[in-house]
Amino acid sequence: MTESSTHLTNYIKEQGLAERMIPAVGSLYRDRGVIITVFGRKLMNGSTIDIIKAHQQAQQVVGEKVSLEETSAVLEIISACQPGSSRVDIGKLAFAARQAGIAGDQPALESYLRDALKAVPDTPSVLDKPRDVVLYGFGRIGRILARLLIERTTSSNPLRLRAIVVRGGRDGDLRKRASLLRRDSIHGPFNGHITVDEANSAIIANGNFIKVIYANQPEDIDYTDYGIENALIVDNTGVFKDEASLSRHLVPAGASKVLLTAPAGGAIKNIVYGVNEDMIADDDTIVCAASCTTNAITPVLKVINDCYGIVNGHVETVHSYTNDQNLIDNYHSAERRGRSAPLNMVLTSTGAAKAVSKALPELEGKLTGNAIRVPTPNVSMAVCNLNLGKETTRDELNDHVREVAYNSALSQQISYSYSTEVVSTDFVGTPEPAIFDSVATIVDGNRCVLYVWYDNEFGYSTQVLRVMQHMVGLHIQNVPAG
Repeated sequence: MTESSTHLTNYIKEQGLAERMIPAVGSLYRDRGVIITVFGRKLMNGSTIDIIKAHQQAQQVVGEKVSLEETSAVLEIISACQPGSSRVDIGKLAFAARQAGIAGDQPALESYLRDALKAVPDTPSVLDKPRDVVLYGFGRIGRILARLLIERTTSSNPLRLRAIVVRGGRDGDLRKRASLLRRDSIHGPFNGHITVDEANSAIIANGNFIKVIYANQPEDIDYTDYGIENALIVDNTGVFKDEASLSRHLVPAGASKVLLTAPAGGAIKNIVYGVNEDMIADDDTIVCAASCTTNAITPVLKVINDCYGIVNGHVETVHSYTNDQNLIDNYHSAERRGRSAPLNMVLTSTGAAKAVSKALPELEGKLTGNAIRVPTPNVSMAVCNLNLGKETTRDELNDHVREVAYNSALSQQISYSYSTEVVSTDFVGTPEPAIFDSVATIVDGNRCVLYVWYDNEFGYSTQVLRVMQHMVGLHIQNVPAG
């Protein structure tokens, strides 16, 4: 057999193994609430190619290849065990079994996996009944959150998107809203089927009946009229930003908690999931998920501060333009933002550097920040110029971040990039809110410059979803832990 035919034969074999994984992955998620991953990459709703690509992460995470044969054997036993709600990484489990010398020993492997799953609940959901969700506003973040919620809807997933609230109600509005959910210039087509129920003012997406409520202010709504109870209201309008205005969402019957998807003022808790979600108390009714930039830089700054200490620093955000800017030059209340977004780099301000201290109080007063809006529609970058408490080297710092990104509780918050060729569009759809560009790292004694990419729409929305889950008590156990 020639070398070329060997490669093709091996690839076809991998395709067959990946194809056989898909039903098991789908069944575990739909029926048991089990999210199967391979080195942090979710396999649910994935194609054979997605599964094969996920296995390529092994080389970076553990330094060795982990084959689909190994993970298939693990998945088969997991399927037989029928665990309850959990997130199970079959890549890490397969590698651990190999290191223990039991990868090819079926009884020993089964015993090892059953032991790893013993703390997982037996039930498909950690909540007694589904929890209603209402999206107040249906812009960029609202529509991505809708996609994430709909994609995850199963009999075992307790978060149910029940309604969206928008202004207006003009002729054709409902169909236009559905069309914007169906097609997205940046994130591509919706993964599924969408229909419009004009008579009931609803969008039906992958079997989810989503009521479209038209209201000019929160007080105009009674959610119980639509069968919605104890709802988590996710405000992504950007209009309400303090406790007094956000409390208006709690006036309607059927609403119980509010989450803001923008920086909040006053004493509202600004949460960066993975860093300070433990601040959320069961009786908190108003919480903020901070900003996309704050969610991108805070996990990385925490990692650096915990190891080296940050004396002070400056964060410069190179941020894609947003709806707040003008397409062509026109009046704008903010300085410079009235100039054409697609034609200019626009120097503006950001509160992200100061907002970091709400999640990491130890960095209070140590960071300054600014922002440059640039003519790209999505994916931004933060350049962190930091003075450290001790000297280090580029390799040492990169290795530390790499270990945290792959093997810690922050693995869902930090992605590690090692390519010399990546550009912004390569990161569209990245679920982690921060992508650490290790190739670009600069270190000179106790000074470093770090480059952090982030999908300011999708990566941020995944963080919002995690805060939503935490607010309703949906705590999903990781296997293996960390």
